[in-house]
Amino acid sequence: MLAKFFQLNAHKTTVKKEVLAGLTTFSTMAYILAVNPSILSRAGMDFNALITATALTAAIGTLVMALYAKLPIGVAPGMGLNAFFAYTIVSSMGYSWQFALTAVFLEGIIFIFLSLFHIREAIINSIPENLKHAISVGIGLLIALIGMANAGIIETGMRHVGEGRLDGVILKMGDVTSVGPLVALIGLIVSAVLMYRKVNAALLIGILAATIAGIPLGLTHFPENGHLVSLPPSLAPIAFKLEFDKIFSLDMVVILFTLLMVNLFDTVGTLIGLCNKAGLMDANGRLPRAKQALMADAVGTTAAGLLGTSVVTAYVESASGIAAGGKTGLTALTVAGMFLLSLFFAPVFAMIPAAATAPALIIVGMLMMGSVGKIDFNDVTEAIPAFLAIVMMPYSYSIAEGIVFGMLSYVLLKVLTGQYKTISPIMYVLAALFIVTFLVK
Repeated sequence: MLAKFFQLNAHKTTVKKEVLAGLTTFSTMAYILAVNPSILSRAGMDFNALITATALTAAIGTLVMALYAKLPIGVAPGMGLNAFFAYTIVSSMGYSWQFALTAVFLEGIIFIFLSLFHIREAIINSIPENLKHAISVGIGLLIALIGMANAGIIETGMRHVGEGRLDGVILKMGDVTSVGPLVALIGLIVSAVLMYRKVNAALLIGILAATIAGIPLGLTHFPENGHLVSLPPSLAPIAFKLEFDKIFSLDMVVILFTLLMVNLFDTVGTLIGLCNKAGLMDANGRLPRAKQALMADAVGTTAAGLLGTSVVTAYVESASGIAAGGKTGLTALTVAGMFLLSLFFAPVFAMIPAAATAPALIIVGMLMMGSVGKIDFNDVTEAIPAFLAIVMMPYSYSIAEGIVFGMLSYVLLKVLTGQYKTISPIMYVLAALFIVTFLVK
């Protein structure tokens, strides 16, 4: 039955190979079960409930990818997007996490509509390639900065000023001889060595190594009841907590636009790269079942807003399962099953300190830096917008600001150098929207 549904013979694969590929992909994605709650809990959300929400939304999105798109790709709450949720929408802009969840839910609904009518592809095609790569690089730098700050390797000088707002982003070196940085560096070294040796679970093992190292150092604490296996934590503290009273605001427009743009670039770029690696692109180099694949993160994101977590996206870590031979949706089905099974091990993830998850953030940030080599720095009208998009994300502690500076400078430089015909109409509309946003502020 499985062989027929997923057309295993046509893809020259087997049930065993697909299941093993799925286990491999899950081992490289599982760190999100610790990292995502660690980041979003800083927005005031319940950590244990976030573990359940993360696992369920990953399972839902991946199931759609498995059964509808039939592609070997895992889906889960996205890195960078969870940082935007916690550090920009809540901490910097001062909105509640309930408002942020409302934005996630609305984005999911919009994505479903855009996916059905192929509008997502049209928007993506209107954005210059250099800016797409720059956004990825900028998010990588921001993620790495957050990881270092969480571990105490870097101190940001941020302080609470009321209503969840933070003030000050002056950077300085932390006390690297203290417990947090030492635990993080142990995890970083372990993960790096295992990645060099091509161990698929390198990030997860690094988190576990750092967690274990934190036990004698007093940083890792076991559950009070001593149970490492239990029923899934309740979603009650965070599920269905939408807040619609402030959705008709300019900030919501900016938030939704940023979520849409970042997720558009992230998901489509990941899908193309992974399908190309798996040899699944068609004769014209196009993404197979693009609408179905994009629907996976759209449905997952809608579920995320309802259940209580951040935006869902396709995971580049799926490359590990593809490298292990995964070619069909059975690989993704296995990943979804593992996320559901992980629900019963929430106490294990709850005992992981923030310093232990920092190595995964730092390494994911490093991996996202790979796109910098694809940026054209020879043309100043391309290089400056890309550079501004990259540096403004960590400097302003905001993904949104990086995108605004990158796109506005791109349009202005192209117009002022007589290259206005190279700009798509959609880019002009976006630039106008950003200018209005600045004026309102």
